[in-house]
Amino acid sequence: MKHHLRSFIRIFRAILLPALALLASTPAYPDARNLAPGFSSLPKSAKVLIMPPDVELFSISGGGVVEPKADWTAAAHTHLHAALTGKATELALQTQQLAEQDADELAEISALHAAVARSIAFHHMGIGSFALPTKNGKLDWSMGDAVKPVLDKSAADYALFIWLRDSYASSERKAAMIALALLGVGVAGGMQIGYASLVDLRTGQVVWFNRLARADGDLREAEPAAETVKALLDQFPNSK
Repeated sequence: MKHHLRSFIRIFRAILLPALALLASTPAYPDARNLAPGFSSLPKSAKVLIMPPDVELFSISGGGVVEPKADWTAAAHTHLHAALTGKATELALQTQQLAEQDADELAEISALHAAVARSIAFHHMGIGSFALPTKNGKLDWSMGDAVKPVLDKSAADYALFIWLRDSYASSERKAAMIALALLGVGVAGGMQIGYASLVDLRTGQVVWFNRLARADGDLREAEPAAETVKALLDQFPNSK
């Protein structure tokens, strides 16, 4: 019983909580809400540090127990790295990558980004009742001085943070979904939730933000992982 309770809490925090906020919102397409006030494009000389994606993949058992899958997550890291590199080339960005040791040292900053991104998704991209009056409908979020170590180690102008959680129904789960559907009972399958934030490393300000919340997508294979990156970075700011 305790194992099932812990599993439920884990999926609620990792997948269902952000999913509920995002699915209640308007469709995920970039518009003025995705840009901070006064920001419209990247300077042509800007250097963008691509932070290691914060990604984790899960399997959902027939009984709804969520289990993290280390091998799937490792594959997703490889595919996302390749997809992000390709997308950066397509966008003609001047990019940098962190050394593995530096990435480990800066892991807490990626965790902070996850918290900030969830707040943006819930209070800025969500339905009106969750909006913060003090923000006046503007993308006005910052990671503050917490990003200074990233600036010190990279000398980049901006950092691109990616957070992704993806879950997949097992064959037993799919069978249960079909059986219960025949009885008129709806059972959820997997969900793909993602956030992307472009952060000004000198001010800590989130200058561009986008998110995904959908029941399709697959990070376990290269081609669909590239499609996820394309969708998450749709209308990424141009360099001018």
